[in-house]
Amino acid sequence: MKANNVIRLLEQRKIAFQQYNLSAEKRGAVETAVLLGVAPSDVYKTIVVVRLERGKNILAVVPGDREVDLKALASALNEKKLHIPTEKDAERITGLQAGGISPLALLNRGFQVVIDSSAQNRETVIISGGQRGLMIRLAPRDLAALTNARFASITRKEYSL
Repeated sequence: MKANNVIRLLEQRKIAFQQYNLSAEKRGAVETAVLLGVAPSDVYKTIVVVRLERGKNILAVVPGDREVDLKALASALNEKKLHIPTEKDAERITGLQAGGISPLALLNRGFQVVIDSSAQNRETVIISGGQRGLMIRLAPRDLAALTNARFASITRKEYSL
């Protein structure tokens, strides 16, 4: 896979990262973790969240085995109400395909980034590199610094059927 803007940015800023190239079909964080041979909690997914009132849209970066707790996220951001758009709307809002939405590919695009606090104690996390099939492993502190993100407790266990 040739270098995209995310790879070029990381190289330009001299940020340590590891790149994984998978086939480009859409898959969830848990399936990605299986393919990479890592725990689902190592792969962080980026969820687009919309404010019901004015303000920037939000990118919530959460472990693959958890889901965004909208109440906790709203509380962390002093918001009354937030909602998660449909996949189609998320693609329209970001200009990226679901499965390839990455905070690193959306720098300077007016998104507020919130990373689940579980990432703070980790050496590295794996996130999308801005296109389907491209995954990047990097230090959460580097991700937070690049995206001007804040850490907050914004997840709950994912419901299984």
